Amino acid sequence: MIIKNISKAYNEKKVLDNISFEIPQGKVVSFIGPNGAGKSTVMGIISRLLKKDGGEIIFQGKELSQWKSRDLAKKLSILTQSNNIQMKLTVKELVTFGRFPYSGSRITKEDDEIIQQAISYMELEEFQDRFIDELSGGQRQRAYIAMVIAQDTDYILLDEPTNNLDIYHSTNMMKIVRRLCDELGKTMILVLHEINFAAFYSDYICAFKDGKIAAYGTVEEVMTKENLSSIYNVDFEMQEIQGKPLSIYY
Repeated sequence: MIIKNISKAYNEKKVLDNISFEIPQGKVVSFIGPNGAGKSTVMGIISRLLKKDGGEIIFQGKELSQWKSRDLAKKLSILTQSNNIQMKLTVKELVTFGRFPYSGSRITKEDDEIIQQAISYMELEEFQDRFIDELSGGQRQRAYIAMVIAQDTDYILLDEPTNNLDIYHSTNMMKIVRRLCDELGKTMILVLHEINFAAFYSDYICAFKDGKIAAYGTVEEVMTKENLSSIYNVDFEMQEIQGKPLSIYY
């Protein structure tokens, strides 16, 4: 996926200013930066939930706007921050939504097999007949991820997937992200506020500040004391765990 000169403004206030970068296939790419830096806006434009003011996005050889919605839904899926569905649904019914781009409401035997595989992958078998609103936050988040897995797209976009999760469930969520990339070959694109999670579980990091790209590259290239101090206007101290740079700020 190639992002070229993307811009976006609200009431003449620029929130994205000619953003250009490339997302490598089959990797975990995390967007980091302070609040209002443009992370979620870029995510919204990539997913077509937001309309860009200028620039282009080339996705699998074609401008993103030229894709038919149903065809794009077979290639790219997104899980937003506000993913609460106001319906009385079981886990299996929720996961079934992932097959709608393929079969609509007429679920085939093949669809059902894919749904069961997604439920199994997320270790939700014992909960599949439970209602979503009866689950814990971590279980509910896994159910939404299972729905995305059932959609079977090459690219998965997650906007703050660890939001409102405790440290245990946040860590498990990031391990799931890594598994989806390493085991299923998915290209994972995340918006993260937890920069240590970004450092430990990502392949590439795109750091935003004031609607522009402040740094882009591998974890080792971006996660430096100098970069982070400049991006967040806070002094950082760097340590390493298992060869990955982690930050402690003060």
